[in-house]
Amino acid sequence: MAKSKPSVDSAADDVARRIIDQTGGRIRLALPLGLGKANGIVNALTRAACADPQISLTILTALTLQRPAAKAGLKRRFLEPAADRLFGRYEPILYAQMIEEGTLPANIQVREFFFQAGYWLGNAYAQRHYISANYTHALTYALDFQPNVVAQLLARDDDGRTSLSCNTDITVDLLAARRQGRAEFIFAAEINENLPFMGGPAVVGDGEVDIMLEPDTSFELFSAVRQPVSLQHIAIGLQVSQLVPDGGTLQIGIGSIGDAIAQALLLREHKNEDYLSLFDACPFPDGAPEQHRARFEEGLYSVTEMLVGGLLELFESGIIRREVDGAAIHAAFFLECRDFYRRLREMPVATRDRIAMMPVSFTNSLYGDEEKKRAARRDARFVNNAMIVTCLGAAVSDGTGDGQVVSGVGGQFNFVSQALELEGGRSIITLNATRESNGKTVSNIRWNYPHMTVPRHYRDIVVTEYGVADLRAKTDEQCIAAMLDIADSRFQQGLLEQAKRAGNRPGLRNQRRPAPEYGGPAELLAGPRPPQGPPAALSLRHRLHGSRTASSAGIVCPETGGQIENRPGAARGKGIDVRAGRGRLPGKARA
Repeated sequence: MAKSKPSVDSAADDVARRIIDQTGGRIRLALPLGLGKANGIVNALTRAACADPQISLTILTALTLQRPAAKAGLKRRFLEPAADRLFGRYEPILYAQMIEEGTLPANIQVREFFFQAGYWLGNAYAQRHYISANYTHALTYALDFQPNVVAQLLARDDDGRTSLSCNTDITVDLLAARRQGRAEFIFAAEINENLPFMGGPAVVGDGEVDIMLEPDTSFELFSAVRQPVSLQHIAIGLQVSQLVPDGGTLQIGIGSIGDAIAQALLLREHKNEDYLSLFDACPFPDGAPEQHRARFEEGLYSVTEMLVGGLLELFESGIIRREVDGAAIHAAFFLECRDFYRRLREMPVATRDRIAMMPVSFTNSLYGDEEKKRAARRDARFVNNAMIVTCLGAAVSDGTGDGQVVSGVGGQFNFVSQALELEGGRSIITLNATRESNGKTVSNIRWNYPHMTVPRHYRDIVVTEYGVADLRAKTDEQCIAAMLDIADSRFQQGLLEQAKRAGNRPGLRNQRRPAPEYGGPAELLAGPRPPQGPPAALSLRHRLHGSRTASSAGIVCPETGGQIENRPGAARGKGIDVRAGRGRLPGKARA
């Protein structure tokens, strides 16, 4: 269907009319995830469908971006200028506004496989039209959808070449499918001068674009607000940073935990003495399965579905420098703040070309040239955030217990699975130990939960601000012990009681008797466990929760037969004594 030269218009409504004429008004539109949506084109098609009920418009997409909006009046007048500074003057997407208002006409249907986090909770239409999908399966679902139009925002360089820029994720493979005769669609492109031009696989080949919109003025790109990094996230970032080996492979996600991990790695590289002193000052024993705290000699390579600000900082600082096929970073999409886009635009071409934008079939999967991918992705550390993790190691990242979708699976399961398939690879799930809900502090570590994103048989490493739980190849009782050890002390006792009530688990004693105060993992483990090394987790427990004391007198240790009790200094996180054997256990005194 592609021609040597596209038809070019400066008005979006003219582009929409071309598309309607060529499709007969039966439009099956595929839009990329996040930033790469051709807002002008899709809005013009939406207006046309609203004006003419005979037009059928069905949209398949993901992560429709919306700025927060205030209702009319004084609040709106104050909020809008601030929103412009924070999120940019991003052109609103009309179909999303109508879904929110409940005014979407019957001849327009929108399906999404990933949501802007939390935005569509409680919206019946959005929830009903959500598609649950791993990111690597999205291409298959898109081909099954049989789009007759694909519309995307493109960058353009001084030579007139165009680039998929922020979204090579699915479009690279869709265009390949069209060339192979497995798909037939109009490729409609909208030029945006604010998009960074990314080279390599992101460059659009001659004759690929059928219809092009060149607006007189490009809208501002959506700017994701970077949140301040909390003390809890600083602690999590420090814990994760020591798990990353020199010469390894790194993937991290968006958000303040990812930023904290990047900053901890920068500290490790540039101020190593200060970095080491944080571990020396930590009051809690170390549950990390390994310690990598030296400066980087070889540097890191990154393969990630999402290129985030933290990874860009590590690249610019020289920590991410190990190259694979000429690239230090392989990524599938990006969505960040306006400073991130500016830095990419202003980066020297030779430097920017070391960031290769790829399809998710490359970044999120080992299929296709598997031997080469395995060799490149050595010592992988794939780090992803969760909302909840159960004591048995299942992670909840995308939905609520009653079936409401918060965001989506995205590529999290892909990277968890990939880490377990790679020699030397580890999957790391991070989360705050607690959160505030309806004015109360609740634990993010639960005994169980009605929904899961990553099942417990994929459990590996979990990190909270209180430490590291190594769950790989551990028994259920060992997992319970490790998860209790990184839970907030206010909830350890209740979690232990739930574990005991669950049934005849080896090592769970006194199942028909009231559970005593939690005395550490020795309460759960039936077999011997070696003494732990010096503390290595940056704990903020006492700053966050104040000083409280714990009483665990009278608990018998199944390892030694001795009595477990708080010894002097335990309230400062110095550990617990086992009277008879004096073995140091990795338990946390209740702060």
